[in-house]
This record gives sequence, C-alpha cells and structure tokens, in this order.
Amino acid sequence: MDALLRWLYESAPGVAIRENDSLFPWIESFHVLAITLVVGSIAIVDLRLIGMSSLDRALTRLTKEVLPVTWIAFCGAVITGLLLFISNAVNYAHNTYFLLKMVALALAGANMLFFHFVVGRDIDSWGASAATTPAQARLAGCLSLLLWTCVVGFGRWIGFTLQPHLGG
Repeated sequence: MDALLRWLYESAPGVAIRENDSLFPWIESFHVLAITLVVGSIAIVDLRLIGMSSLDRALTRLTKEVLPVTWIAFCGAVITGLLLFISNAVNYAHNTYFLLKMVALALAGANMLFFHFVVGRDIDSWGASAATTPAQARLAGCLSLLLWTCVVGFGRWIGFTLQPHLGG
C-alpha cells in the first residue's frame, strides 16, 4: 500500500500541488466550501427529519430541492479532497484523524443508504407534519448530524496533527 501512496505522492499533480505556493491553499479553500455546502444541505434535511425546522414542508419536496446541491457539492469535495490527499498521500494515510474522518464519512454514507433504501422507502406517506416522521427516520437524522460533525471535526484536526511518516 505504501508503494501506491508513494507513487501518488511523487505523481506530477502531487508534486505540483505540494510545491506551488498557492495551489494547495486554493484547493483547500474550495474543499472547505464544498464541505460546507454538503454538510449544510444535509443538515437542512436532517433537521427536518428530527422535527426542528421546515416543519411546514413535506420531506419529499425538501429532499428534491436540496439533494441536487448536496450531490454536486459532494462531487466537488471528493475531487478537491483527492487532490489534497495526493499532495501528501503517505502522511495522510497514516494520520489517525484522517483515518477517523474516512470512517465517519463511510458511516455517514451507510446511514444515508440505510435511510433511503430501508427507513425512507415509504417517505411519500409521511406527509408534511413532523409528527408523522417515524422514530427510525428521526434517529437517522440525528446520527447523520453527529457523523457529519465528526467528518468536519476530524478534518480540521488533520492539519494540526500531520506528522511525517517514519516509513515515508
């Protein structure tokens, strides 16, 4: 695995991002903006699920309006995140907070899939009232908010704890 990480690190894009004075900060800025849109748009749906906002709007309508923004921003976050990763792949791959961020991200994805394919199968029948949101949906919303908060928190800690890897 370290051979692949080293190859990414030594690739032309990795070197360019790492050695250019302004490329990394620009990519990181777009990554932060994309993550902000991802988490913000997901929070809109999650807060509706748990009955704290947009109570006058049906979940089906809200998700149809918000999720396209979420997916576009998520694609931007993935692309910029990969670019940041290759600039220092070996060290990121051995950073505890980076690994925790990836675990939280995977769990958030699993929670979303569980919600969409199991809990939310009959979302059309829930109506516009927060009282009609099933307990499992409220739990999924709370879990989503917690996991995305962890993704952001662990992401912030990466930069403060990134140390050269002894094997690198």
